[in-house]
Amino acid sequence: MRVILVHMPWGALDVPSLALGILHTVAAEHGHDVDVRYANLEFAEWTAERAGFDLDAYTYFSEKSYFQGVGDWAFAGALYGDDPSDDGKGPDPVGFADYFRFLAANGARERERGLARAARALAPGFVRHLVDELSEDPPDLVGFTTTFQQNTASLAAARLLKEACPDIRIVFGGANCDGPQGAALHRNFPFLDFVVRGEGERAFPAVLGALGDPPAAGHGAPDLSDVPGLCWRESSGASAVNAIAARPLPPAAIRSPDYDAFYETFDASAVADWVEPKLVVEGSRGCWWGEKHHCAFCGLNGTSMAFRSKEPEVFLAEVLRLSERHRILDVQVVDNILDMRYFDTVLRTLAGLPVDLRLHFEVKANLRREHFRLLAESGAVQVQPGIESLSTRVLRLMDKGVTGCQNVRALRDAQSAGVTVAWNHLYGFPGETAEDYEPVIRQLPLLHHLEPPTSAGRIVVERFSPYHDRPELGFDITRPAFQYGETYRLPPGELADLAYVFTAAPRGIGPDPADALGKAVERWREEYPTSRLTFHDTGDRILLVNTRKDYRWDAVEISDPVESALFRLLHRPRSAAALAREVPGGSRTVAPVIDRWTDQGLLFHDDGSWVQVAVESDNQMLMRVEHRHDFARQGEAHHALVSG
Repeated sequence: MRVILVHMPWGALDVPSLALGILHTVAAEHGHDVDVRYANLEFAEWTAERAGFDLDAYTYFSEKSYFQGVGDWAFAGALYGDDPSDDGKGPDPVGFADYFRFLAANGARERERGLARAARALAPGFVRHLVDELSEDPPDLVGFTTTFQQNTASLAAARLLKEACPDIRIVFGGANCDGPQGAALHRNFPFLDFVVRGEGERAFPAVLGALGDPPAAGHGAPDLSDVPGLCWRESSGASAVNAIAARPLPPAAIRSPDYDAFYETFDASAVADWVEPKLVVEGSRGCWWGEKHHCAFCGLNGTSMAFRSKEPEVFLAEVLRLSERHRILDVQVVDNILDMRYFDTVLRTLAGLPVDLRLHFEVKANLRREHFRLLAESGAVQVQPGIESLSTRVLRLMDKGVTGCQNVRALRDAQSAGVTVAWNHLYGFPGETAEDYEPVIRQLPLLHHLEPPTSAGRIVVERFSPYHDRPELGFDITRPAFQYGETYRLPPGELADLAYVFTAAPRGIGPDPADALGKAVERWREEYPTSRLTFHDTGDRILLVNTRKDYRWDAVEISDPVESALFRLLHRPRSAAALAREVPGGSRTVAPVIDRWTDQGLLFHDDGSWVQVAVESDNQMLMRVEHRHDFARQGEAHHALVSG
């Protein structure tokens, strides 16, 4: 069977599609002729030539506007066959007034609203061009992966393709197809022959095998009723929905991706001048923390929370093979959380190899100093530790399993090791109060030398999260987020199944403390490049150097043996009582030192514990900004949404 897999806008330009790379491998192993088309790269060129789009314009849709749905809205006209006469240069169209007010309320500037109009005007022509090329030599089956803002672009191309070539079988899969979302897509868009919900390594080859080669070979309707998670059509055209697999795919069955098509397309594309390409790999699926304590706001794992990881030697060999094949050193590991086994296996092996990989990981924030050092030695340049807050009480509301002091320690130890950190400060959790934030905001100036959050934002309610599935946790969900009704012409009940983001009355802190937090974070970001607090421990004394503006001292020396011991004890969070048990003089010695060091901005205090915040001086001249953008797609994943 001849198969074409398509990666539509607004997929990221600098990385291949992991899903399509894996499905390419799987389909080829089953004897099918497979090609992958990176239509996202083609659309970037299309918009650059016709409307002067650049990287910043494209990333507005792909990375910065998910919770306003601008990328999907831009292709909605192409999906429904609207007249694309608006060239994007005039005033906001009258029919879009409500949506553009919504964008403005959520911070979209005039330029960004202009980008939305321009993209919507260009989308129908691009989709028609793509479909015309696919129709010239029609394959037997076309598969679309849809994650984040790829839904309407994929649907628009699928609709026109089915009209042009009715015999082509069309398959959808990806994160936007999980659970009820996939069933809603299949139910509401009859030009979709199949929708795969959940992991595709089993379902996709089963579909290909059942259809035969070619599809119209006279075998009759294939029996697809036992393919887990598959949505398919009965002879009447009605949508049939199979139950999602009760058991997740074992790690040995997770295939290595084939990325040849991406790098060939990328190298020949004008986009190659915009970005540096990266590799995407996965060592695991699911979340080992989420299996025990599902973070209340997180919906990222969908219906597949069970944690599974490849054997360390298998994962290591895959990373090295792909890096060598494509001559790419930047490697994004997309696991929701790093398998702790990999520290003494994968990372330790990489640390001893003569390779210069630049690795990006998601980790848990309660790692120790030695973990961050091993990450750095293995080639890790950035981690996303899911910090989210510096208040222990708020972190407990999230069920994060860490404390505020542990999160500060993670920021400090990562910087000491030379590893940058990507994170956001979230708020809006049911049960939080302004009193939870006041001491944190007050202490942020003492952290100005540590990696600041990308932003501070109010959480939204995501499908599959405990906040979505368990209203008793505090969110009374009323309807899908506003943008869905502006994008899809479907009744409310269908939108409720299709949506991933939902509108609910704000919870937690009100606008005043939220504004105070936002301003404090913005000041942190402004001060960070010139702020420094480092220490050097010689054994008989500890030397500290400071350039933070809010603390009027340049250098401090700790030479008293008891105070030196206290400083070393405060490398990890400790209570005053615990410190008093460790040094001569007990609390009479500890209390005045804590007070003095607090005044000097050396200690962060939260929930009865203190931790020292000075960075080890070995990496005091860190590159502070170069790697911060690399996790933008994940790091901006919980921003505020103003309902329409």
